[in-house]
Amino acid sequence: MAIDQLLDLNKLKTLKIELTRFMMAYKFALDEMSTKINILKDEFNYIHDYNPIEHVKSRLKSPESILKKVQRKGYAFSLPSIKENIKDIAGIRITCSFKSDIYELSKMISMQKDIRVVEYKDYIENPKPNGYQSLHMILEIPIFMSDREELTYVELQIRTIAMDFWASLEHKIYYKYNKEVPQQLIDELKDAAEMAAHLDLKMEGIHKEVSAIKQADETESVLRLFNIGSEKLNLRLLETLIEKV
Repeated sequence: MAIDQLLDLNKLKTLKIELTRFMMAYKFALDEMSTKINILKDEFNYIHDYNPIEHVKSRLKSPESILKKVQRKGYAFSLPSIKENIKDIAGIRITCSFKSDIYELSKMISMQKDIRVVEYKDYIENPKPNGYQSLHMILEIPIFMSDREELTYVELQIRTIAMDFWASLEHKIYYKYNKEVPQQLIDELKDAAEMAAHLDLKMEGIHKEVSAIKQADETESVLRLFNIGSEKLNLRLLETLIEKV
């Protein structure tokens, strides 16, 4: 085999290794974020007897999809350029029961010491013109490889079930019409988005009422457990126990 052929073969092997490591970093980032989310979910279950997370989905863009976006956006064809400009290669979507859960989860995730929030877009308080609602965050997390530390971007979307259902329907309609959607359907989608937002508001109100009743029942149950004569004395005893923990 000629020297030139050996050099080309070595270059191809090096390129393959670098591409593999590049994509593996994003896969590991998804694994890392999934672990963090599962921990938060379990903590909520144990501490609050309530799970705010309904579904979690993750996806990794294919190399073909990444290259198409590079060409479409006109970015430089290099791994450093791709890493810096395409921040949604790794993506996670969390579906919550209620709107308040979205902000609680986003706060807990952003407070973790090894996570840096690079971008924060609130399409719930400021919906897109078509009615789309969701909370988008670009997170940067460290991934520790065998010989290096990679700071890797992960796109996180958090939305309610109603928001997710609307977004799924909107995507299917735009795909079917190849993005040339009739104005009538666009208007109906906008109305549906407003109805979904109203449903979220209504369900959140019901949830708060149920939570208040549940909390009152739990308080009464604890007071009965420490039946010493007066509610004030029971509360004082509980405070003393907590301070000693």
